[in-house]
Amino acid sequence: MIAERNGIPAVSIMTTAFVDAAELMARVQGVPLHPFAVIEHPIASADPKGIDDRARIAVVKAVEILAS
Repeated sequence: MIAERNGIPAVSIMTTAFVDAAELMARVQGVPLHPFAVIEHPIASADPKGIDDRARIAVVKAVEILAS
């Protein structure tokens, strides 16, 4: 969000469980329209394949956001 606030295109990766908190933090940080690539929750208990799948999804979403 600091990069975004300084005019550098940025995206944050967030799991579904933390979207509301992330949106609130973006507003508090002065970037209410900061984009998030939202992936499935949880991360901590995901197996290696689950982590790989979520990472791939996050990268695709982040690139889509930054390329638009």
